[in-house]
Amino acid sequence: MIFNYNGKLKPLSQELRKNMTKEERHLWYDFLKSLPITVKRQKIIGDYIVDFYCETDAVKLVIELDGSQHYEEENARRDKERDGFLQSLGITVLRYGNREVNKRFEFVCADIYKHLES
Repeated sequence: MIFNYNGKLKPLSQELRKNMTKEERHLWYDFLKSLPITVKRQKIIGDYIVDFYCETDAVKLVIELDGSQHYEEENARRDKERDGFLQSLGITVLRYGNREVNKRFEFVCADIYKHLES
């Protein structure tokens, strides 16, 4: 599916792809990259850049990895607004904390896979 996007975000999305966080690299190289579907990193959707985006015939899925800054009140409010926008496009948003990726990696992978199969 093709989404409208803010082209001004393209340089930032490219920079974010080159400089993924440790947790993003772990999830990408140790799980998402080997899936039998296309997963896009730092995809621009509307005025937002999502960490990972994948789409099958049955589901459109955004995967977000949240560092500690996402738990601050203002950032949590922005995340909620962003999630609402993505959901209005029929996209399911999955959020995992960096700690969860580091401590419960198998669970995170299984949960993502479960959503892709549904």
